[in-house]
Amino acid sequence: MSSGFSVKEIETGRRLFAGQWSFSRACASADCFPPAAGLEIAFAGRSNVGKSSLINALTGRKALARTSNTPGRTQELIFFPGEHNLTLVDMPGYGYAAVPKAKVAAWTSLIHEYLRGRTNLARVYVLIDARHGLKDTDSEVFDTLGAAAVSHQIVFTKADQVTPKELESRLDATKAALIKRAAAFPELLATSAHTGAGIPELRAAVVRLMAERS
Repeated sequence: MSSGFSVKEIETGRRLFAGQWSFSRACASADCFPPAAGLEIAFAGRSNVGKSSLINALTGRKALARTSNTPGRTQELIFFPGEHNLTLVDMPGYGYAAVPKAKVAAWTSLIHEYLRGRTNLARVYVLIDARHGLKDTDSEVFDTLGAAAVSHQIVFTKADQVTPKELESRLDATKAALIKRAAAFPELLATSAHTGAGIPELRAAVVRLMAERS
């Protein structure tokens, strides 16, 4: 699968994410959100899809974002500011989580409030587990993103855990499902935090997005 990115974009992405990144704050309510400055990109996905692992792989850090095998571990919006006025946001996982339903409802409300009111949110990267493909809960999130007119792009995770044929099939099925969603970015990315596959391309995608928004 051709990446569609130039050598310059790949190298610029490498340098961008090789810069300094830090934990800023973890927010359980909108009152805690930092001022809307610079650009933010957020990472959403079902519980245990690998959001934290992907953020660590992107930044080349082993423990910038906490990882866990327990679904629902990320219970707040977590902000990681970097250089060039770019902030990464780790969002609570949706779908199954081993926590009370009231807590899940609170996370959902928090996510919706963030999506509706964050003026500097450039894009949400929706992570899909390559082993399982799209689920009904993903469609609900796409509906929310579309209603909020938030640009979003799908990134497959754990691509190393399926065969190339299985991955291609899931990519094709996902593209077909996105045709009628105007806010969905049409190009899909496949990554593996374990092997590093697709990480340079995702960094380059962020570089291209920043150039478009500048």
